[in-house]
Amino acid sequence: DWTDSVKEAQRHWIGRSEGAAVRFAVANDAGQPDSAGTEVEVFTTRPDTLHGVSFMVLAPEHDLVAGLTSDAQRSEVEAYVEAAGMKSERDRQGDKSISGVFTGGNVVHPITGALVPVWIADYVLAGYGTGAIMAVPAGDERDWRFAKHFDLVIPPIFKDVDTQEAVCTDKGAILCNSGEWNGMRASEAIPLALDWVEAQGCGTRKVNYRIRDAVFSRQRYWGEPFPIAYENGIATRITGATVTLPKVDAYLPTEDGEPPLARAVREDWLVFRGDAMETNTMPGWAGSSWYFLRYMDPHNENAFCDRSKSDYWGQVDLYVGGAEHTTGHLLYSRFWTKFLHDLGYIGFDEPFKFMINQGMILGRSSFVYRIQGTNTFVSANQRKAHRTQRLHVDINLVDNDKLDLDGFRAWRTEFANAKFILDDDGSYTCGHEVEKMSKSKYNVQTPDELVERYGADTLRCYEMFLGPLTQHKPWDTQGISGVHNFLRKIQRLYTKTAEGGMPSSSSDDALRIVHKAIAKVTDDLDRHAFNTVVSALMIAVNDLSSLDNRCGEDALQPLATLLSPYAPHLAEELWQTAGGEGSVLDAAWPEAQDAYLVEDQTTYPISFNGKVRFKLDLAASMSPADVEATVRADERTQAQLEGKAIQKVIVVPSRIVNVVM
Repeated sequence: DWTDSVKEAQRHWIGRSEGAAVRFAVANDAGQPDSAGTEVEVFTTRPDTLHGVSFMVLAPEHDLVAGLTSDAQRSEVEAYVEAAGMKSERDRQGDKSISGVFTGGNVVHPITGALVPVWIADYVLAGYGTGAIMAVPAGDERDWRFAKHFDLVIPPIFKDVDTQEAVCTDKGAILCNSGEWNGMRASEAIPLALDWVEAQGCGTRKVNYRIRDAVFSRQRYWGEPFPIAYENGIATRITGATVTLPKVDAYLPTEDGEPPLARAVREDWLVFRGDAMETNTMPGWAGSSWYFLRYMDPHNENAFCDRSKSDYWGQVDLYVGGAEHTTGHLLYSRFWTKFLHDLGYIGFDEPFKFMINQGMILGRSSFVYRIQGTNTFVSANQRKAHRTQRLHVDINLVDNDKLDLDGFRAWRTEFANAKFILDDDGSYTCGHEVEKMSKSKYNVQTPDELVERYGADTLRCYEMFLGPLTQHKPWDTQGISGVHNFLRKIQRLYTKTAEGGMPSSSSDDALRIVHKAIAKVTDDLDRHAFNTVVSALMIAVNDLSSLDNRCGEDALQPLATLLSPYAPHLAEELWQTAGGEGSVLDAAWPEAQDAYLVEDQTTYPISFNGKVRFKLDLAASMSPADVEATVRADERTQAQLEGKAIQKVIVVPSRIVNVVM
């Protein structure tokens, strides 16, 4: 049970698509397929749009670029290839600008025999697919924009659609100018087009994947070492021994730029073979992809996990982790689990049954405003009168949005001589914004000060109280005193009760309050609604504190157990105060007794024409007719009527009574 967003992101990352690998013959100077039989292969999910191909685009790194480039275009092509090589794939994917160069070469259209000009552009990546695309500008947004930018032909292949004005990506569009596929929609034409390219020998059916190989090595110390040694420069796998990390004098690369493990000498390795050991280490996901399986059988020297134990324990029941792991750890864990399942080592093919993406605790950033070209900083209240640059400032230098000027000057050397334009009261007001906590934003809140002031239990409870587990929540300590007061109140409840001698039994009222809390807290925990657990405990403590009679062990011991996951230190003290044996952490989780969950009486708000005038405590078992009769007979009702007749009495069982006059 994973969120749809995570599953969809993984599907997109894997990028499985069905289509055809279509081959276009490279044309010679005479416009015929060259004698060498050179072909450019493209992958397409829409072979039915072959009649709409008006140009081809290759990645600048494609192997055939040099051979396709004419002498007249060579200098321009080489310059473009060099410029594209200076960009990362991420930069190229994120760049929305349009660029490209015609190679001067052509390929032959497999259906019409027409010449198709070949371009290069950095939006096509060599590592994805074949590194070449057949451009159908009538049906692809990217191709359409490219064609419009370079004034290339856009063949109309969709009936009643003006693709000169806009691209058509509707798979329900009807084909035209497409030979035997005219009048068909994609769902009808694609199977026929696949049959055609295979029958003509210019293509084959193919399943393509967006996912690419990942580098399985790192140049750092911490990581699993590879069991590989080198003898005369030849790599050999080490068997029959466990290779562990050697001791090194520093976790830094060598002066020659080799990984940290290269700092170790032969004597530092517990296992050393050949002339040299492999000094790269495995990436973090090498271990994190399957560590949960090892937990089931951690001392097994012969296998990572005995099959009988993995069959007994099964999958991980609950995984709590951030969505940032969607296409990393979570994806690799699934790969490894499926791989081990296919080999028969485990009996399940998914690692985690249920997953929750916890929300992020956000920070409140503070900003100063530097006047451009100067070292003068203007207060937020006056910044609009200047051209300024907004800079993050350490939140420890800010109190109630006011900047510590001396602390700011001492913070960083470039600000030592900073000047300030202040508010009328002589203070500097900082700007603020709620965003992700980050060292680079200087907005990281450390818990040390809060723990010192309020205690670890208060911090734990407050973190849970901030909001639902799955939502992002801004860190704001203004409400922490309320949670602290709640813990003090529950401590007073136990202390006050113990002063007169802890009774063994409680009143029915007290037991009703506690068992309602047991039911609520248990249900909230099962639903992972951790924030409402704190609310339920607050209500229970308030209700118990308002009782005239003291609580006993049978109420206070279960209450301490309910508190223990949130405030374990205080709960341990309360457990002992209530006469509990051993540790509260070892106590059985309390079960709510149905007898105490049924209310003996209900408090009805009595309304007259929609306005509540008084409340009436009645037996919970009373029928609506009896409730109405009791309300009519109450002297307070007569006082509200002031001689008017009752038109109707509406009774909502166990909720409210409304008298309509």
